[in-house]
Amino acid sequence: MIISLIAVLGKNNEIGKGNELLCRLPSDLKRFKEITLGHTVIMGRKTFESLPKGALPDRRNVVVSRNTELKIKGVEIYSSLDYALLKSINEFEVFIIGGAQIYAQALPFADRLYITRIHSSFPEADVFFPSINWNMWKETGRETFPADEKNPHPFTFLEYEKW
Repeated sequence: MIISLIAVLGKNNEIGKGNELLCRLPSDLKRFKEITLGHTVIMGRKTFESLPKGALPDRRNVVVSRNTELKIKGVEIYSSLDYALLKSINEFEVFIIGGAQIYAQALPFADRLYITRIHSSFPEADVFFPSINWNMWKETGRETFPADEKNPHPFTFLEYEKW
């Protein structure tokens, strides 16, 4: 199983504010959908609650929560990331989609990173991606885009694989 982290980061590794994304980048949302469609997505409870329409369609939605009473229609809930990964062992690739605590727990086990780097900083951010030891990663893909009428900030799609 390939464990992939997929995230949008500001210049200072910001990933959110008030349980919402930093900004709307339609190009990133399209890429996220293309990459994760048909796969398992694993997230924390707060990330799930931030999804505007609930469970992501055409994906196996897995939520990690310490709340053993939590029940969400169409979602598998596990008490730990380890258990969620164990229950996904037969998958080809699973995607960790947030939040910060789940990213931090998954990073040591990750095989791939799909990062959208926004070339702006967000001082109001209150959630950050964990520090990455870049010596452990090799870049395998890069596409840079300017801001446009739909995407308010310039950004780069980056892909990395663990050495």
